[in-house]
Formats: sequence, structure tokens, C-alpha cells
Amino acid sequence: MQPKLLLLEDEMIARILDEAHQLLLKPGIKVNNDEARELLALAGAQVDLETNVVKIPEQIVRKALATAPREFYLYDYDGNPTVKYGGDAVHFDPGSSGIAMLNPETLEHDTTETPHLIKLIKVAEQLSQYDAQSTAVVCHDVPQEIQDSYRLYLALLYSKKPIVTGAFTNKTVTEMIDMLAILAGGHQAAIEKPRAIFDVCPAPPLIWSNFGAGNLIALARAGVPAEIVSVPLSGAAAPVTMLGTVTQHTAECLAGITIHQLAKAGSPIVWGGAACIFDMKKGATPMGAVETAMLDCSYAQVAKSIGMPTHTYLGATDSKLVDAQAGMESGITAMIGALSGINMISGSGMLDFLSCHSAEKLVIDAEGIAMAKRMLEGVKLHTETLATEFYDKNINFKGGDFLKQRVTMNLFRKEQHLPSNVIDRDSMRDWKKAGSLDTFDRAKVMVKDLLASYKRPELDPAKERELHGYMLGLAKIAGIEQLPIIEDFQPT
Repeated sequence: MQPKLLLLEDEMIARILDEAHQLLLKPGIKVNNDEARELLALAGAQVDLETNVVKIPEQIVRKALATAPREFYLYDYDGNPTVKYGGDAVHFDPGSSGIAMLNPETLEHDTTETPHLIKLIKVAEQLSQYDAQSTAVVCHDVPQEIQDSYRLYLALLYSKKPIVTGAFTNKTVTEMIDMLAILAGGHQAAIEKPRAIFDVCPAPPLIWSNFGAGNLIALARAGVPAEIVSVPLSGAAAPVTMLGTVTQHTAECLAGITIHQLAKAGSPIVWGGAACIFDMKKGATPMGAVETAMLDCSYAQVAKSIGMPTHTYLGATDSKLVDAQAGMESGITAMIGALSGINMISGSGMLDFLSCHSAEKLVIDAEGIAMAKRMLEGVKLHTETLATEFYDKNINFKGGDFLKQRVTMNLFRKEQHLPSNVIDRDSMRDWKKAGSLDTFDRAKVMVKDLLASYKRPELDPAKERELHGYMLGLAKIAGIEQLPIIEDFQPT
């Protein structure tokens, strides 16, 4: 039995959904995209042309929910179904869109460029705990106009895993859809076995921006999975109560799903977010706070009550370094997300309110994820009796007796997760002999080892050339004649 964490009773979920539908009528949703407003108006919603506020009746929303898929898969480069969205399946990917990266030697937060993103992709590619890649950081060494597309380009070159990505303009989302089609072998192939999912964010409170709604429409019509990332801030851009914030989150997701399904019914979409409290003491948005995790657990329950796939941002920290606070916040919130049965949990590797990434934290977080996934496996019955068969007439009442049993050798790997060397379980003497390294120093060693052992995946040469040519063409339009030099990739 998969253990579950539930914070809301069924009656409360029903109240949240009811009040969310009320919010869709009063005050309504501000929709700043012309085409989205037209779709809603044609469906029967009331549109105020002066304010762009749309009042969406419940029956329109329910019709949209009825066409949204309850489950779907993301595939790897080789066409294998790797990530399941739906039910209580749980997956993890690194956090995304960081603007800085922790320098493990100076402990400064360096502005991110191409080598930083490649490093994170290489590390995550070799850690089985990460079921998908992310476009983890912004590359500031290319023009802003192509940063979205360029991040996806690098992920496609250096990884075979599914990818969680996103676009910040209506132009780049179309470019990125074309890039996925190139490696898939055409747009229809990309629909049949989607490789990537796109985060799309409403603006709290109760606003779908021009590019947010535009992204939803473009992704729906292309058949590329979309992931709503609603970001209400309790007490600042949402009601101060958790239940009030979850209700606003619900209304924003319902509005987004409605726009998306009106654009193309049946296209895959996920009920996700990065809900957060607003820290009244510091004026901050703490992603490591337990209340933030409680918000995410709660909205996931609402989504699951109507059968929607789920996503959240957990496993991150507000600490600036990979320290005890980082481990505590990341481990606790990752476990909460896993026990909530959330399908995709983003955020690992991230520091400083999701602004900074760390390769070292990525490998440490992988151990926390392994523990969370082991917890989800629960306690299982492996033998005919619970304990009596372990005791025979030759038992000598010595602890070591069980080490001699064949069943111990057969079953210990099924019962125990064996961590990497990042986790210290040595004696004091052996720990000192190995250099007295702390967790961060051991993570630094592992990152170096992973980078040394990495081999770029073999891709179809023709498709790779086409992808590179497409990206280079976008770069030239943006005003640069060549892309940043990548040491281990020489396009032909």
C-alpha cells in the first residue's frame, strides 16, 4: 500500500471547488489575450471589453474538465514511456529557470551561462532519481529573445530524458514546439510520444496574461502537454488563509484548463503550481516553509478529487548555501510532495527562493528523493510468515545469526535503499581516513566524477544537424552569428 498524506476532508474539497466556481463569476478572471477571450465568449462566458474581465459559468468549466485527459505519459528520446502523469505516480525533476548558480569553490552565486546549464544537465542525466530533465537555468550569454529556445536546445542535445520546460513569450513557445518536432521526426510524432511538457503560469490574483493564455492555446493546438503553474502568495497575492489561497489557486487552474480545452479539446494538461506563503517578517516567498508544502499538498488533493494530473514545486530551499537548512527544507518538503502522490515534483537543486541552482545540491537532493521513493514503496510482505521462519532450532541468540541466512542476502536489497557515497555511514575512524569530508565536500567529489563519466547521447545525426541549424537561424535573427562554443559538441 502506498502511504498517503491527506490534509483536507472531502467536504472541504467540495467547498473549495464551489467557492472557486463562485470566483470565476465574481469577480471573474482577467484574461489579457484576445484569442482566449474570444474562445470564452463563444463558449458562453460574459466578457467585459473594457476591463478584459471574463465571467465563466460553471457549466463551461465542467465541459472543459470532461475533455481533459486524466493521464498521459512523457517519453524519452528512444520512445519509451518514462513519466506518468495521473493517479498517484510520483516523479522528480530539477528546478527550472534559475538565474544564478552556486560556485562550489567561492560559494558565490555566479550569473548563469551555457556551461552552467550543460553541467546541471550532465549531472541530472546520470542520476536515476530524476525522472526528467528541466531547462534549469537561464543562459545569459545569448540574447534574451532566444533564451527559452536555447535552453531547450541544450537539453535536447545533452539528455535523452523527458524535459520539463517553458516559454516566456508567445513567439518562443512556437519555436520550441518546432524544435521538439525536429527530433521526434515530425509534429504528429511529437504528439503521439510527447518528449516535453511546458510550464504555463497565470499571474495572481486571478489573471491570465497575454503570453500565459497564448501559451495555453498554442500548446493545446499543437497537442504538446501543458502544466499550469499557479503561484498564489498567501497574504500578498492571495488570501492569508491556506484555504483561501487554495481556493484562488483552484479558480486560476479551472480558468486555465477551460481556455486550454476550448482551444483543442483532449489536449493534455496538468493541474500544477508553486503556491507559497508570504513571509510577513522578511517580505519573502519561502519555498522551504512547511506551510508552502501544506498548500501544495492541499491543492493536489483538490486536483485529484476530480481526476486531474498534478505538479508542484518542492524539494528546494531558501538557504543561500548547501547547508543544514538546505537539507532540512529540501528533504522534508520532497517527502511531503511524495506522500501527497503528486505526479511531478520540481525544485531539486535550487537555493535562494528558486533563483540559484547547485549541482552539488542536485546530488544531495537525489538521496532525499531516493528516501522519499523508498517510503512510497511502503512495508511489504516478502516471506510466508512475518518472523517465525527466521528462527530455527539452531538459533544461538546472537545478532550475527541473521547475517548467515540465505534469505538475508536475497531480500536486503528489496528492503533497504543503499545510498551513494554522498551519504556518510562510515565509522569515525574510516570517516577520518577518507578525509573527514562533510556532505557538501562529498557532493563536490561526486559531481566531478559524474562529469568525468558523462557521455553525450547518440542522436540521429540528420536530426541533430537540423536542430542545430534551426537554433543557429534563431540566433542570427536575434543578432548573433554563432552560438556559444560547446567543447563536446561540434556540429557538422
